[in-house]
Amino acid sequence: MVDPDPAKGWLRRLLPVLRRHAGPFGMALACSLLGLIIQVAVPRVLMAAIDQALAARSAEIMSFVWLLTGLAGLRGATAFVSRYWIFKVAYAIEYDLRVSLYEHLTRLSFSFYDSAQSGQLISRANSDIRAIQMFLTFGPLLALNVVSIAVALAFMVTVSLPLTLVAVAPLPAVLWLGIRMREQLFPASWLVMARQADVATLVEENVAGVRVVRSFAAEEQQIGQLEDRARRLRWAELRQVDVDARYSPLLEELPRLGMAGVLLLGGLLALEGRLGIGAIVAFSAYVVMLQTPFRFLGFILMMGQRAAASAHRIFEVLDVQPEISDRPGAVSLGDPRGEVEFRGVSFGYGSGPDVLRDFALRLRPGETVALVGRTGSGKSTVARLLARFYDVRAGQVLVDGRDVRDLSLASLRQHVGVVLDEPFLFSASIRDNIAFGRPDAPLDEVVRAARAANALEFTLELPGGFDEVIGERGYTLSGGQRQRIAIARTLLVNPRVLVLDDATSAIDVKVEEKIHDALRHLMRGRTTLVIAHRLSTISLAERVVLLEGGRIAATGTHGELMRSEPRYRDVLAHLAEDEDAHLGAIRREPEPPVQDVPELDAGLGEMPR
Repeated sequence: MVDPDPAKGWLRRLLPVLRRHAGPFGMALACSLLGLIIQVAVPRVLMAAIDQALAARSAEIMSFVWLLTGLAGLRGATAFVSRYWIFKVAYAIEYDLRVSLYEHLTRLSFSFYDSAQSGQLISRANSDIRAIQMFLTFGPLLALNVVSIAVALAFMVTVSLPLTLVAVAPLPAVLWLGIRMREQLFPASWLVMARQADVATLVEENVAGVRVVRSFAAEEQQIGQLEDRARRLRWAELRQVDVDARYSPLLEELPRLGMAGVLLLGGLLALEGRLGIGAIVAFSAYVVMLQTPFRFLGFILMMGQRAAASAHRIFEVLDVQPEISDRPGAVSLGDPRGEVEFRGVSFGYGSGPDVLRDFALRLRPGETVALVGRTGSGKSTVARLLARFYDVRAGQVLVDGRDVRDLSLASLRQHVGVVLDEPFLFSASIRDNIAFGRPDAPLDEVVRAARAANALEFTLELPGGFDEVIGERGYTLSGGQRQRIAIARTLLVNPRVLVLDDATSAIDVKVEEKIHDALRHLMRGRTTLVIAHRLSTISLAERVVLLEGGRIAATGTHGELMRSEPRYRDVLAHLAEDEDAHLGAIRREPEPPVQDVPELDAGLGEMPR
């Protein structure tokens, strides 16, 4: 929607957006132009009324009264139409920009979000877009006022050239001041928008992480940081105000010197009989018209520079190209068998060292494999590469013998379901959270998925049941409840390949065993990769792979590795220590029993081998 050429100016880059609303925008400008022409004509009519009807008494005064009344009515009608359409177009442009930015954000790769701050993105999507919208609302009106100046000058020249020259004498100085003000406002406006985003980032992080802040009694520390950022923002805003305060009064008052000159010269010409009283009145009105645009020039310049700074900040995001996207000719995965293979994979995050080095692993269709290793060995990275959250540096990740880079992202992620160790829930109903991957899923299937994840009973105990709206990120639920909802969400999609990245980490042992019983049944015929951070999770797997230093160190069943691999026993000892510490931190709560497994199978169906 926005012109992708970064070499163009920000207004030129927004032209495609403006063209979408060319019709209403043109109508608004046409009505504004007509209204300004009427406004310019009124002093001329008033001059004729004074000189002909009052001074010379050669015309009927009522004809001028009716003419002025008609012009006033027509001016009011054009003003209404103009303002209605100009604001409607401005809000439509704001809508287009916000949707365009959000659509682009949904396409950006995970590597972008690894370093991006959510507060900065929110600021760009709100404050920066609003700054552009306001300028596009008032900017065209100022441009039309320039047209009215030209028309007024033409009328003035036909009445008296000397008076016209006196009236416009201050305008070159006003133009020079406007250029100076613009040069100083742009960096100040950029700084204001950037520091507003800094404040928004800190507020967003503290709201999202309020539990962490309070658990460390860090309220005063965070308030101090906010005061520091707010103080820096205040300095930038005062700098902007200082520029405005120094230039705006001059821009507004200099044209008044023209008014004084018109009264002086016009009075002398009138005394000599070379100019009528009506002409002086008309010239006074025209000088006021000349002053009006300059009265708002400082305001418009400030808005324009803020809009320019905001546009550049938005383009910083829009110009980022997604690293992960569908290749030309990408094919759909179709109905996969579920064979997964990592062939000589090497990968690292950003410019950092490789996390995986020449990693090779094959999962047969319907097989369940557990990845075991120390923290930082690359277990979760394997899951992210399978779902193509990132692309490998070397090697291939294949599903059914096809490189995932040759598959469409939508079809790949439809058939590769991932349950992460940190489940994210939306501030919506439990039903909507479970049905996130299938919004049209009927309630009975949602219920069966919840039952499979052992989330049914606590859901029914809530006041609203499945219609209960949970708090932001699901914090009105316990950690175990959130993870069960996340499991249900993935099970409802019924993926052929399932990835469990420590998906039961926030659930106590008793409940975990019940969920594992359900998962064992549901994983039949489904290729499953289990990222094992706890000893109990390994029991789900038919085969265990030991990961060390980004490479496979050993593979086999749990019993075989226990007998033959001392490194495996050492890793399990560390996992046991971590699990004991983890279980001591979990708040235990009464949990309902998992429902009958056959009913689960009837609801979601067993995947064929």
